[in-house]
Amino acid sequence: MRIHVTFDDRVGITQEVLALLGGRNLNLDAVEMVPPNVYIDAPTLLPEVLAELRQALLAIAGVQTVAVIDLLPSQHRRLQLNALLDAMTDPAVLLDSNTHVMLANVAFLRCLPEASRHLAGTVGELFNDPALTRELQAHGFRLPMREVLLAGQAFLLDAVPLASDDSGQAGALLTLFHPSRIGGRLSALQEQADDFATLLGNSPPMRTLLARAQRLAQLDAPLLIQGETGTGKELIARASHSGGGRASEPFLALNCAAVPENLAESELFGYVSGAFTGAQRGGKPGLLELADKGTVFLDEIGEMSLYLQAKLLRFLNDGRFRRVGGEREIQVDVRIVSATHRDLKAMVAAGSFREDLYYRLNVLNLEVPPLRERGQDILALAEAFLQQACKQIRRQPCRLTAATHDTLLNHAWPGNVRQLQNVIFRAAAIGEGPLIDQADLDIPAATATSLNPNHEHATLEASMARYERDLLSQLYQDFPSTRRLAERLGTSHTAIAKRLRKYGIGNE
Repeated sequence: MRIHVTFDDRVGITQEVLALLGGRNLNLDAVEMVPPNVYIDAPTLLPEVLAELRQALLAIAGVQTVAVIDLLPSQHRRLQLNALLDAMTDPAVLLDSNTHVMLANVAFLRCLPEASRHLAGTVGELFNDPALTRELQAHGFRLPMREVLLAGQAFLLDAVPLASDDSGQAGALLTLFHPSRIGGRLSALQEQADDFATLLGNSPPMRTLLARAQRLAQLDAPLLIQGETGTGKELIARASHSGGGRASEPFLALNCAAVPENLAESELFGYVSGAFTGAQRGGKPGLLELADKGTVFLDEIGEMSLYLQAKLLRFLNDGRFRRVGGEREIQVDVRIVSATHRDLKAMVAAGSFREDLYYRLNVLNLEVPPLRERGQDILALAEAFLQQACKQIRRQPCRLTAATHDTLLNHAWPGNVRQLQNVIFRAAAIGEGPLIDQADLDIPAATATSLNPNHEHATLEASMARYERDLLSQLYQDFPSTRRLAERLGTSHTAIAKRLRKYGIGNE
């Protein structure tokens, strides 16, 4: 039985209460003092003895009340703490200041073999990592998130120090996260409106693309998205993820053209501790682990090295891979969506892209139309970008004048939607007043190809030749060699050299 005694706080009263209980030979399991209260757990106290004991206690000068209670304060706190820990879906464990395990939640215990659920010993023994005990104590129980193994399963460990009432170290709360949980958080940090409804465009090519993309989003197979630079391939990839069965799981992206081969490998597949100089202690999961049950988007897949292509192909075959420097095979469930502006068929023929990988990636495919084929979308996109720009730079809303329409519609837009967005943002940033006029659009006249069908020389052949000349003239400024320009346009340098000679470009 547990009782709660309240009293006037005076010197010696606690000793008198305890002496009274001791004189009755009561076995006391616990006594908690929180003046002016004393809480007593006496299992051998019988109900028939309680009435006499209450009278004896009230006879002590200063004692106010004697009541039966369900739990002592410390028992209440432990019960509440257990409830909080068990409400956590991630495994968690409490340590004392010596790193001994005090308490673990249900999710943690489920990770352990039944024979090991007594939780005796230090955290280093629990994770079979003696260095973890030393590091926690040396750094005041504050560590960067690191990987640990618990019963053979990899987790990311997060440590939160606990302070005692006198500001000393009382231990720590360790929380374990499955890599896909971290992937979900990373994906949430990049959260944006990325479903099909947010993709602007009502032109026939765009309607056809969106209808096909929505159908393919429901299919859980590799998807290859092709299209020129700046057409919005990543937006289509994100919308395909959000419109499919993996929408609630992570969406993580890797730009294969933006990182060197060795970094791309560790980013995609992860690495084990000591895999290379500078490797994070404990290793690091890659995007494939972080995105388990979700989607990994490989942008500019055409830039991936042949070595990584082989490793990716093996993963696509059975869903298994090894980390850099590792021997343990890891299996995950990830949908691969890839994108490129390059002609992968031509690369296969040239030997710079694996044919077997091409067919594994190209199970489902989408072709994003260039902006020049979406004429009726240009003005709608420009107006939407203008409103976004005004909001971003915190200027009063403005609109495009009618004089800008012909300029926007007649431009070739070799950089596609991204170029249009940049032109509109620049106009909003430098323009003054509520109107954006033609003079505010920074579009070089030399590249503003007329696509007006009423032009007196607007035969199909002449219009295509004029467009081709203007496109090459502009791009040659940024890619002043036949090989670089051919790579940018996804064709052979021989074909580009022939066209440059035809139009006299680069001979000045």
